[in-house]
Amino acid sequence: MDALKAILLYFIMLQTCNISAIDEEEWKTATATCTKQKDGSIIIEGACGYGDLHKASYGKYSAGLSRMLFNRGSTCGACFELRCVDHILWCLQGSPSVILTATNFCPPNYGLSADYGGWCNFPKEHFEMSEAAFAEIAERKADVVPVQYRRVNCDRKGGLRFTVSGNFHFYQVLVTNVGLDGEVVAVKVKGSRTGWIPMARNWGQIWQTNVDLIGQPLSFEVTTSSGRTLTSYNVAPVNWKFGQSFEGKQF
Repeated sequence: MDALKAILLYFIMLQTCNISAIDEEEWKTATATCTKQKDGSIIIEGACGYGDLHKASYGKYSAGLSRMLFNRGSTCGACFELRCVDHILWCLQGSPSVILTATNFCPPNYGLSADYGGWCNFPKEHFEMSEAAFAEIAERKADVVPVQYRRVNCDRKGGLRFTVSGNFHFYQVLVTNVGLDGEVVAVKVKGSRTGWIPMARNWGQIWQTNVDLIGQPLSFEVTTSSGRTLTSYNVAPVNWKFGQSFEGKQF
């Protein structure tokens, strides 16, 4: 009987691995351009609320997404693998790939053609990359290049980071450094004098509640788009202050 259970478990695990492999091999088509920054990377605050992207650990491997991919900010924190394809002049030989984190929104420009300048016009799928990351897959002087992309798991160092802000009547938390699928879809917070409180998305990956949580140690429950939920207890001590960041567990 134990042998039969072991065999069944083996086939279940094998099927799961096959499904994951199929998902990883599913490439889709899009386009990519780069922004010109002094140090070749994107460091400014974007539509996901991460602030300085180097401090948020995303740095040059960040990307702005067109509306089709951005999904009103819910895609913030997700990771994509990109490679330049089908352009003999601009794509680097061997089609090397780069992994990017969604950190910003690439707005449409309907005054320009989708084929020239209006790269992020609906319904185009487009990535606006840092110059440094772009140079890892294509020639820097290229304007726009055809790419293939796929969603991949995010490889993060350390735990989830929670940055608190707000005031006595308006509490916010920014969730960063999320591993695996990286895309947070729900957040709950718990004080020592409260139960679990569902938070609403304010914008990007900033979540809010109107409950006064000052003077209470804080715990967080984070759910990602894959349905995984992670709970980090007593992440912030009783004397936490607005503007501070705290580290929790990692997926």
